[in-house]
Amino acid sequence: MTQRPTEQRSSQWYGGQDRNGYIHRAWMRRGVPSHAFDGRPQIAIANTASDLTPCNAHLNEVGRSVEQGVYEAGGIPLNLPVVSLGETNVRPTAMLWRNMAAMATEEMLRANPIDGVVLLGGCDKTIPALLMAAASVDLPAVVVPGGPMLNGTFRGVPLGCGTDVWRLSEEVRAGTLSEADFLRSESSMIRSRGHCNTMGTASTMGLLAEALGASLPGIAGTPAADSRLLEGAHATGRLAVEMVAEQRTPSTLFSRGSFRNAIVALAAIGGSTNAVVHLLAIAGRLGIELTLDDFDRIGSGVPLLVDLQPAGRFLMEDLHRAGGLHAVLHQVRDLLDPEALTVTGKPLVSHLGEDIDDVPIWDGEVIRTRAAPVLDDAGIAVLRGNLAPDGAVIKPAAASPHLLRHRGRALVFDSVEDLHARLDDPDLDVDADTVLVLRGCGPRGYPGMPEVANLPLPEKLLAQGVRDMVRICDGRMSGTAYGTVVLHVAPEAAAGGPLALVRTGDVIVLDVEARRLDVELTDEELAARQPSEATVAGFAAPSRGWERLYVETVGQANTGADLDFLVGSSGSQVARESH
Repeated sequence: MTQRPTEQRSSQWYGGQDRNGYIHRAWMRRGVPSHAFDGRPQIAIANTASDLTPCNAHLNEVGRSVEQGVYEAGGIPLNLPVVSLGETNVRPTAMLWRNMAAMATEEMLRANPIDGVVLLGGCDKTIPALLMAAASVDLPAVVVPGGPMLNGTFRGVPLGCGTDVWRLSEEVRAGTLSEADFLRSESSMIRSRGHCNTMGTASTMGLLAEALGASLPGIAGTPAADSRLLEGAHATGRLAVEMVAEQRTPSTLFSRGSFRNAIVALAAIGGSTNAVVHLLAIAGRLGIELTLDDFDRIGSGVPLLVDLQPAGRFLMEDLHRAGGLHAVLHQVRDLLDPEALTVTGKPLVSHLGEDIDDVPIWDGEVIRTRAAPVLDDAGIAVLRGNLAPDGAVIKPAAASPHLLRHRGRALVFDSVEDLHARLDDPDLDVDADTVLVLRGCGPRGYPGMPEVANLPLPEKLLAQGVRDMVRICDGRMSGTAYGTVVLHVAPEAAAGGPLALVRTGDVIVLDVEARRLDVELTDEELAARQPSEATVAGFAAPSRGWERLYVETVGQANTGADLDFLVGSSGSQVARESH
């Protein structure tokens, strides 16, 4: 058993001999022995399990393994259900509630008699929200990623969750796949418990949590159905008790170097663009200076080493059997910060081994060596210009190389509803060189910055064989999606960004190598324009509740889209009694 300090935080609740101490102990007994209150660390298990978050539905089982590890190490485990966000189900977008989930979790961690916390997440927004909360309350905290689902197949071919939804649905619209076959594939896609098995946002954030130093080394990417995930959850429960004894809190562990490691990993794995807004928000809670340009500066030149959908061929189960995250990071070890710590109290690089044989690659098709990468430069590219003064992002690894430098006429849609109403009009004035622009989809405009930026292509162009076009949006796209899509344009249209001023027929120039995104208009021409009535009508205008608070206080994508009053931390201290 880990030696306990003389005074735990929870002792402020349970240690008194007055009526307050009596009340706190008495209400928690319910079969709990007296020695549970003798100063043993109380470990909350912040659990995002929910039947309405299918990717996280198995986390109660994972939590039971954590409980066993906590008990074994001499701690007291406490299940704490927290807000769960199911990316596939909630409308208008899970991103609308990421900050709410982070705020609610932070407040529950601070308000309760706990000394440390194990964070159980999986689906896209759950791990970011939990890490934001942990950073703001600054108690010892460690992540257990829920893990990806097993590979699915349809007619003998691997089926990537998410990625193949976009691909197959376009083939139906193009007339090359029957609707019946499309629907038949539905039951084959989700083969087991777990989150998307492509390199979507859930997979990305699970892997980046470990690269950041926030989870047990070696656990990230373990499939949800693999018994080794439960073994790792048990070990994490033990580790949480140790972390409390050593007071390893987020503020003592994470640094700019931690985020450098996460950005290097993001490029090497071909991770989701959504990681940009999440890492910026987590850094903001920690008070660590991280900017959009850091993603370009650090990620530039990092090779893509993982041949995984949507940028490649394989799926997450393949990555795990091929050697996992550590095999990838070992290949780019020289790019990592050697001093950045992990929840073990040791630097990340110390877990990667010194010799190349210490972390072998078991399948060189899935994980490439530095000498033979999938792509030489896989970092997220940050674009600026008169269309994105505060920046926009594009994922070159998921784009068509011939479109990374492009000039074309804009076809503008003022809302998602406008897009769906007009996109498949046979008389739509559009060709393969047209640049599709969708606005009103940023944090304020939608609200919540939905995953709609990978616009479907016009049906008449699909019939001609076109499968990619340049698309520009102030919203996001699923990490499972692909295409030449410019995302997170800042400022967004609803915040006065120039995207609100673009008109159909304007010429737009994209030059990823030069990191430019411009509309061929002078500053004077842009300044003379006003947003159209249709554009303004497309912006959200909530009158009450969370949506109103969100729209009035949310920041832009280039700063992480957190609420302005949530940036930073308040610590774990609670000054006043409850009775």
